[in-house]
Amino acid sequence: MRLMFIYWPFEDQGSGLVIQGYSAAAEALGHQVVVYGRENPKIPLDYSLDIESADAVIFIFEWTTDLWRADHLDLARLVGKVPRERRVILDGDGNYNDVISVLGDYNHRDAAASRRWIDVCDSLSDKICQPTLHPLRENVRTFLFYAYNPAWEVPLDFSDKEYNMIYLGNSKFRWRPMQRVLQALEPIREQVGRIALVGHGWDSLPPWAAYMRMEDAYYTDVSYLRKLDIEVLPPVPFNQVIGWMSKAIFNPVLSRPTFRHLRLVTPRFFETPAANTIPLFGLEEAYVQEIYGECALELVLMGDHAQEKILDVVRWPEHYADIVMGIRQQLAEKHSHVARLRELIEIVKS
Repeated sequence: MRLMFIYWPFEDQGSGLVIQGYSAAAEALGHQVVVYGRENPKIPLDYSLDIESADAVIFIFEWTTDLWRADHLDLARLVGKVPRERRVILDGDGNYNDVISVLGDYNHRDAAASRRWIDVCDSLSDKICQPTLHPLRENVRTFLFYAYNPAWEVPLDFSDKEYNMIYLGNSKFRWRPMQRVLQALEPIREQVGRIALVGHGWDSLPPWAAYMRMEDAYYTDVSYLRKLDIEVLPPVPFNQVIGWMSKAIFNPVLSRPTFRHLRLVTPRFFETPAANTIPLFGLEEAYVQEIYGECALELVLMGDHAQEKILDVVRWPEHYADIVMGIRQQLAEKHSHVARLRELIEIVKS
């Protein structure tokens, strides 16, 4: 089966590494995955404009329902060539919902925006999927989409680390969860070495924030970051994500408030355990256990004990290596790209 992903690719964020994993899994299983569009050497994916050869179309809607470098004519071709029952929508950010607002984070600014998003999705497909085990709407299917690739795994070695902590990702609606991690670090800051935040928006607004009226989404307390001597570094290409996470003893795994409310998974949920680092989960225990298994609960940052956990990980990372290996085994068995692709094909055929 030839699956065509409709995706807005980015060089330094998004799901590029995940899609590369799907391409490799498809080849191993005798299928093919391509991304609709023209070649872009800065974003190395398998591109194609040959709509007629597609057996199914997968719309990956994250921050927008618009098409990348395309227009309504491209959409008409896609809809005209591929039957409705062979179209699937992955609603990656949980936008196929009524307005949700949690701790300053929101999926839509107003009800009109929510209706527009839902109407677009409904016009394209009856197969609406979200990467959560707990969708809110009855007509939404669970399909986690984001997946784990054992080929990403880096051997665990904590003998020569450049950083004690790295967080890799944009600041969009993530200041509150990051603030909780930093507040746990503050009393022990002198005992924890270099800390870096890698991504857009941590020390200044990204260039698109004002244009898109998203200044609030990228709010951070820059003076607090300076007080704690936090290094802020520019984003890196998606195929360097795991290498960068591997520079640190530990990496927090965070989720923005609306994502926590919906229990969505993201690419970072599966990339971090593959890196040469200890993932520390700034998430509820139930949220962690249903994805990673019971063994991962020892890596949850909990309230008053968070600073103790951080300090213990920094001092004795080798002690936690067996836990990470257990997580890797769980993810390889239940959340691999091969398993996801087989599930996606069943959704297409249903």
